[in-house]
Amino acid sequence: MKAYKIEDLMVPLSEYATVTIGATLFEAVLALEKAQLEFDKTKYLHRAVLVLDKKGEVVGKISQHTALKALEPQYLKMADSASVSHYGFSVDFLKGLQDQYSLLDGALENICQKAAQTKVESFMSKLTEGEYIEIDDSLDKAIHMLVMGHYQSLLVRKAGKVVGVLRLTDVFAAVFHVMKSCCR
Repeated sequence: MKAYKIEDLMVPLSEYATVTIGATLFEAVLALEKAQLEFDKTKYLHRAVLVLDKKGEVVGKISQHTALKALEPQYLKMADSASVSHYGFSVDFLKGLQDQYSLLDGALENICQKAAQTKVESFMSKLTEGEYIEIDDSLDKAIHMLVMGHYQSLLVRKAGKVVGVLRLTDVFAAVFHVMKSCCR
């Protein structure tokens, strides 16, 4: 049975979609599309864009969820919708918020055109220490961090520098492979 290492499963930073501070949502979407087209077709497509500072250091992340929130500036002012639903608010209450604040009110083309010019730093997710893992850490630790943090990915560091992205989908595929090989 293969012993998986983080380095074996991560996507190297050079293969991941990135933009720099000052880029727009449109530029981030184009970077994601380009990375998906160039990525190994036997793997799952990327679902996020990393934001780099002027030195090339990762300072933020734009997930598909975050990009959709950027379509409506009012979403950025409201509590995270995941946390709102955890408080037990009903679907009717959430719909009422949409109506009350005229969220996403208008033609999709107009909403997208306006949002496309939004700078990534105004809506990107800032990274927390819990989203980093060292390249030499165990896969057990990575699984624990992904599960407990509800993360879709972790940034992999080597000597303090981000060198790759460990995605939940790749870890799940490795676990599924081990399960299939040992449980038959």
